[in-house]
Amino acid sequence: MTVATTFSSAELGIDAPLVTVEAVVSSGLPKTLIVGLAETAVRESKDRVKAAITSSGFEYPSRRITVNLAPADLPKSTGRYDLAIAVSILAASNQIPGDCIDGYEFLGELSLTGSLRAVHGILPTALRNKGQGRRLVVPKVCELEAALAESEDLYVASSLHEVLVHLATCRPLARPIQPQADPEDMLTSSLADVKGQASAKRALTIAAAGGHNLLMVGPPGTGKTMLASRLPLLIPQMSLEESLQVASIASVSGQLFDYRRWRQRPFRRPHHTASAVAMVGGSNPPKPGEISLAHNGVLFLDEVPEYSRQVLEVLREPMESGEIWISRAARQVRYPAQFQLIAAMNPCPCGYFGDGTRQCDCSAQQIHRYRSRLSGPLLDRIDLHVEVPPLPAGTLSDEIRTEGKPWELKVTIATTRTLMLARQGILNSKLDNEQIAKHCALSTGDTRILDDSVNHLGISARGYFKILKVARTIADLSGMSRITTPHLVEAIGYRKLNLPP
Repeated sequence: MTVATTFSSAELGIDAPLVTVEAVVSSGLPKTLIVGLAETAVRESKDRVKAAITSSGFEYPSRRITVNLAPADLPKSTGRYDLAIAVSILAASNQIPGDCIDGYEFLGELSLTGSLRAVHGILPTALRNKGQGRRLVVPKVCELEAALAESEDLYVASSLHEVLVHLATCRPLARPIQPQADPEDMLTSSLADVKGQASAKRALTIAAAGGHNLLMVGPPGTGKTMLASRLPLLIPQMSLEESLQVASIASVSGQLFDYRRWRQRPFRRPHHTASAVAMVGGSNPPKPGEISLAHNGVLFLDEVPEYSRQVLEVLREPMESGEIWISRAARQVRYPAQFQLIAAMNPCPCGYFGDGTRQCDCSAQQIHRYRSRLSGPLLDRIDLHVEVPPLPAGTLSDEIRTEGKPWELKVTIATTRTLMLARQGILNSKLDNEQIAKHCALSTGDTRILDDSVNHLGISARGYFKILKVARTIADLSGMSRITTPHLVEAIGYRKLNLPP
């Protein structure tokens, strides 16, 4: 009795734990057993594997076959283990040399004809396998995703037969083709395309520089959505590590991913009918939600009061921690969620409160009830509150006039971010209390101004520190080493929505 051993990988959040696949062919009635906490899709693989082996010109053993997926306490799901199971069975039945599968890791689902189909989580597996000394074989249809890992031990195959020929004769397998990323076009669209709204543009610039959350309030058609869509273009391109995190989340989510733009920051815009599970992740097995798909990018909630209260409240904890834990009976999964929240809303149910061109028919009670859909704790976590008023007559027909070139603002934001990271290692929006005391010190007069404003506006302790963080970003944009009175006053102005309507 020969035990053949090879390797594959499980899917646990954006991690890919190594799974050892052991197969033994023993005497007894023909039967195939798959053990090791295998779910239904894995247990059914015996039928796919049998048909694939036969279609590839090999013989499926008519004896008792036991396949063990270790570790036994790690749940195994989907058909990702098909290729590894097929190879280990053929090695255990001596149809291919047992020593030829040493140092290999296999990942892929088999069709009945033996061709390899795509599976989720290819990139996390390729990243984990990189530098481990094992050659990883994945389906060719996943080569663009796998190639992002830039591993020297990565190979692709189209079918089980191609893999078996390689193992038996050392015929080389193909290497994945590297995806060609489109160069980032900074001039395609920018804040220069938005007419008017100087205060909103200023707030968006501060948000982009410091990584701050932003709430825009204004009547319909004033440019809130257009402004929000410009934010990813203002933020510097992701680093390689950030890009791989985003690509890994897209890989395990099963959603379409554009590998030509894999270095560009995500911009997620879920509909207001989205559930709490769709927003933060969940189901069984767990899948990432919108906040994780927006990791290292922007989550835009348009008409935010229309979202259910439950959906909005589940955002509070991830906004602070930058991650979400999804617990199920059999497992606990962590997904990163370092997103930047941009929210937009009307000032009242009809949308025209404060609009000089149209009359608002909403009562004070209706306006209060409408704004109350955003709880105080959630508003506290949004650094910048800015009004986006109706445009003055003639603004839309005016020619766009910009000071400087569109890319100059992006360079300023990138320079400001570099300054923050060099000084404290993180963006200003992520400063803790100790770092705030060190980098956001105020003069005696400015401290008195802030204390008076906090008392007058009823700002909470969290809002107090948000003001200091925003003031620090405004000072950094100005190239100042210390926060001065104009910086502080401007930052206080972005908390005006704490006042009742």
